[in-house]
Amino acid sequence: MNPSVSPDALLFIASQCPHCPAVLAGLAELLKRGVIGRLEAVNIESHPDAAQTLAVRSVPWLRIGPFQLTGARSAAELEIWARRAVSAEGMGEAFHDLLKQADLAQVLRLIQAEPARLAALLPIVANPEASLNVKLGVGVVFEEFAGQAALRALVADLGGLTQHDDARVRADACHLLSLTRSAAARPWLQAGLLDENAEVREIAADSLETLRDQS
Repeated sequence: MNPSVSPDALLFIASQCPHCPAVLAGLAELLKRGVIGRLEAVNIESHPDAAQTLAVRSVPWLRIGPFQLTGARSAAELEIWARRAVSAEGMGEAFHDLLKQADLAQVLRLIQAEPARLAALLPIVANPEASLNVKLGVGVVFEEFAGQAALRALVADLGGLTQHDDARVRADACHLLSLTRSAAARPWLQAGLLDENAEVREIAADSLETLRDQS
């Protein structure tokens, strides 16, 4: 990994924490290998104010790149998260895992910080086998960005998904297009009115109506 793009890590530990030494050792190894660029470890007993500033409520608590993680983590897990921090594909994998863990708040925080990260959710939309709770989380995130520039920028990508082989993906894409509030979504939705699947046709019609109501 190029040291110039290696993420930094901040770790909060406590003297009696049974999991902290292993996490600290794992991060130290990543630091030696250049997978992370800098490691700062803080004992919350010595610096409680620092922990309060970041709302740290349990240890080990780790910020690695943009991600916040808690609890025991193996060295392999730590490396996965470090590498995710420096690639667009990794961000999508991170979002999937965070939504699977019901950490919607962190996904929203990350995308609000950099709205272009919204595109990293598209592989989940395109995966018909994604779990229901992950799909629901994606829907909540897109609703949060309804009508915003970051979502309007994805009209062509979502439109492409209305041509997906799986009807579930086509239906989801039609619904998400309605959230863009963009006239550019209409041709894709009009094509959806002719879809072979009845549910897709229904959602395309509803989405077109939503766009008309918002124009």
